[in-house]
Amino acid sequence: MRHDGTFDPLLKAIAGVVLAIAVAKLVWQWLSTTFWRWLSMDVWGWITDHPWWSALIAAPLVLVPVLLMTRLLAPRRYVRYVDDDFDDEAPAILTYGIHHLDAMEATEFERACADLLARDGFPRVQHSGRAGDLGADVIAWDHHGRKVVVQCKHYGKPVGSRDVQTFNGTARPEHHADVPVMIGLNGFTRDARDFAARHDLILVNRRILRDWAQGTHLYDAIDDEANRAAA
Repeated sequence: MRHDGTFDPLLKAIAGVVLAIAVAKLVWQWLSTTFWRWLSMDVWGWITDHPWWSALIAAPLVLVPVLLMTRLLAPRRYVRYVDDDFDDEAPAILTYGIHHLDAMEATEFERACADLLARDGFPRVQHSGRAGDLGADVIAWDHHGRKVVVQCKHYGKPVGSRDVQTFNGTARPEHHADVPVMIGLNGFTRDARDFAARHDLILVNRRILRDWAQGTHLYDAIDDEANRAAA
């Protein structure tokens, strides 16, 4: 003990180690005697005396992890919206009516866009939309190895310039996008379109979205809109 009445740090450390060893020894003795005796005699004896009850109790403990792993590893299934005049001989493809997209919540809309990219054959697609995603609701890679970063805006009005500017500040600097795409359910304002044109951002307006959702490849739908604008 020091002259001020406190213990030396080294003595404190030694006392702590001794105490930890003593506690560990007590725990080990309990595990190797009382607990093991209870487990090997009482519990095992009850299991052997009641095999059916034991099986019923054990079944959920085995099945629940198996079902969870199966769900995580199973390939994703997509819902297909088929028109009334659908040709039975033609293969079904994933499509959405624009009214389906209008009725979705924001997160559902993001997932639908991810599903459409997967339908188009993008080799890797992930829905990453969450708080703090820095504008990357969906990330995908196309057949040329280019990284496509998508932000989805399920707004009831056209997307404004401020949102497009914010996306421009993260798509390439933060996510290293080769193809930055912003999807606006109800289009974009003139200022937003002008800003996007200056910064080489791809805007998917309602008309492009409708064509894409009805089966046209995303890149083809974007090119078709550009051709219409240039005509």
